[in-house]
Amino acid sequence: MTTLRTLLATLVFLPVLAHAATDCDAHPRDKWMKEADIKAALIDAGYTITKFRVDGNCYEMYGHNEKGQRVEIYMDTVTGRPVKAHLD
Repeated sequence: MTTLRTLLATLVFLPVLAHAATDCDAHPRDKWMKEADIKAALIDAGYTITKFRVDGNCYEMYGHNEKGQRVEIYMDTVTGRPVKAHLD
């Protein structure tokens, strides 16, 4: 869980990918992280979640970062690693 929090905290330093295709690896559902664990890590990293869902092979979160900016984050379903982030 600490590793996931660290990965999410580094989103500040990721380039914003506005129109890049989201490319999450396909994993068996029984290997996926629990949605509650990813949500908790996002909240611990300072995010406010407006919407959280599965999008293809990714977890997708819409919400706001600690600065109040709108964000859209796509995450790997097994590692929770951010795959794509969009900041408004």
